[in-house]
Amino acid sequence: MQRFGSFLSNMILPNIAVFIAWGIITAFFIPTGWTPNETLAALVGPILLTLIPVLIAYTGGRMVYGVRGGAVGALVAMGVIVAEPDRVMILGAMIAGPLAAWLLKQIEKLWAGKVRHGFEMLVDNFSAGIIGFGMAIAAFFGLSKVVVWISDVFGGAVGFLVDNGLLPLASIIVEPAKVLFLNNAINHGVFTPLGAEQAAETGKSIFFLIEANPGPGAGLLIAIMVFGVGAARATAPGAFIIHFFGGIHELYFPYVIAKPMLILAMIAGGATGVLTNVIFGSGLRAPASPGSIFAVLFQTAQDSYVGVILSVVLSASVTFLVAAVILRASRKRDLAEADAAFSDAIAQTEANKGKSSAALAGLAAAAAGGAISNIVFACDAGMGSSAMGATVLRKKLKDAGVTGVTVTNKAIANLDGTADLVISQRQLTDRAKKAEPNAVHVSVDNFMNSPAYDEVVTTVAESQKATK
Repeated sequence: MQRFGSFLSNMILPNIAVFIAWGIITAFFIPTGWTPNETLAALVGPILLTLIPVLIAYTGGRMVYGVRGGAVGALVAMGVIVAEPDRVMILGAMIAGPLAAWLLKQIEKLWAGKVRHGFEMLVDNFSAGIIGFGMAIAAFFGLSKVVVWISDVFGGAVGFLVDNGLLPLASIIVEPAKVLFLNNAINHGVFTPLGAEQAAETGKSIFFLIEANPGPGAGLLIAIMVFGVGAARATAPGAFIIHFFGGIHELYFPYVIAKPMLILAMIAGGATGVLTNVIFGSGLRAPASPGSIFAVLFQTAQDSYVGVILSVVLSASVTFLVAAVILRASRKRDLAEADAAFSDAIAQTEANKGKSSAALAGLAAAAAGGAISNIVFACDAGMGSSAMGATVLRKKLKDAGVTGVTVTNKAIANLDGTADLVISQRQLTDRAKKAEPNAVHVSVDNFMNSPAYDEVVTTVAESQKATK
């Protein structure tokens, strides 16, 4: 599920800037916008109905079969788009792009290595053109009908929830799925296509705020600041700032994973936020990505500020209250565990370099064979929390005087075999190992505050000394 969800979100995420630009154009130039302009408003339809689906199809095709796969994927997506010119065919593009690229890849395997030298470009261009032609026609007459049927089924299900006031129940699925690192899959794979179609009709959509609302996470982190213990309480203020203002929701996931009962607080807060937007009929014009309070307010429709702001405040308040009850009820046990953890930390400090951690056992072995020069932070989407982790480690390396080391962040799906060391969240390490089998892998619970970073810095420095 994580791999499939990651694939869906990786088609959307690189094109979020276009969604944001479309939202700005809509906000300013449509008849109900801030500065109505009939001439410039003509951009709204073509960008949403054609440009965005084509870009998504190209991105998906490129992920499967490189640039040629992207080109053929975009071509085939046009068959779906033109067949239904009045529909937002984002879902159709998400199917057509990767599918077309995969079929091209399988067909070209039939003559791979058999083409006479000097004719490779001719064969490649004509095969892609002819196959793309056939698939575009098939998409026009066949795939477009399938996509319409799927969209109608989804739309009917969502309409049932909305009409019966049941949309807040979506939080029962959304909040646990987010903590399992399916947040990008849910937001960009499900809610963004649904929201774009709704926004095209009404100028705003509640779907853009179901997953992206920073309120529940903020309420949880405030509760941990007040009622938490140990490292969780110490790190919560920094996590709150980055989550609420920076929009990186992954930072609160470890706190829920550490105490699973807190998922009840997240569900209660999420449902409160959705219910508030349902009552006020509020929504965003375009996706808020990342889910920062600044991005949310920037994309809020003109008539929705009261509802959107209340949805954030009330969802944070409800999450805080429920989390406070849970944390207070288990505080005595948490204090005992925190004391034990602190004692372990003292023992490890006393052992100093004479005791290596299990997570870095392989790292020392790798260091003996050569200097580590390429470190990659890998997460589901390759943005957000992994970018913050990379920033933290870069600073630690700089402070330690370690040079000549590249620290970057990538999506797990984009790992390409060049990393010496890969750092990933514990829940995603198995996937990272499959994508980058020859690298040393380090698992962490929290990208922002992990004791493993100090060991990484020490071992990298020692590996460089050993090779001099």
